[in-house]
Amino acid sequence: MAYANHRLLQALQTTAARLRAGAPYQWGHLGMCNCGQLAQTITKRSRREIHEAALSRGGEWRDRAREYCPTSGFHVDEIIRELVDFGLNTSDLADLEHLSDDRVLRRLPEAQRGRELRRNAREDVVLYLETWAALLEDELDARARAHSPAA
Repeated sequence: MAYANHRLLQALQTTAARLRAGAPYQWGHLGMCNCGQLAQTITKRSRREIHEAALSRGGEWRDRAREYCPTSGFHVDEIIRELVDFGLNTSDLADLEHLSDDRVLRRLPEAQRGRELRRNAREDVVLYLETWAALLEDELDARARAHSPAA
C-alpha cells in the first residue's frame, strides 16, 4: 500500500471532492477513469494528455502499472513515475482502477461492507478514495504519536 504522507492524503481528498462535485468521469477513458482522475490531481496534466500517454502502450491502468519502467521514455511511464514519487506504488494503481485493495475495503463504513464496489460507478470511486484517505490519515496519526514524547 501507498506510503502515507500529507501530499498523497490531500490528493486523494481533492480527487474525491472533484468527482463528488461532478468532474467528468468515464471508466473507459484513461484520463477520466479512477487512476486518470488521481493522475490529473497529482500531475496537473489534462485528462486528454493522460489518456493519450496511456494509449501509447495500450491496455488499462493495471497493464500500464505492471509494465512500468521508469527509464522507458514512454510518456505514460513519466506519469506513473510522478504518481510513485507521490508515495503510491504500482499495485495501488491496479487496486484503484478496480477498487480492490483489501485494506481499503475492510475499512469501508459498516453499512457499505460486504457489497462489491463497482469500479465504474462514480459514487463507489468517491467512497473508495475517501476511505483510502481516512486509512492513510490514521497511519499518519499513528506515526506521529509513535514519534512524539510521552505526555
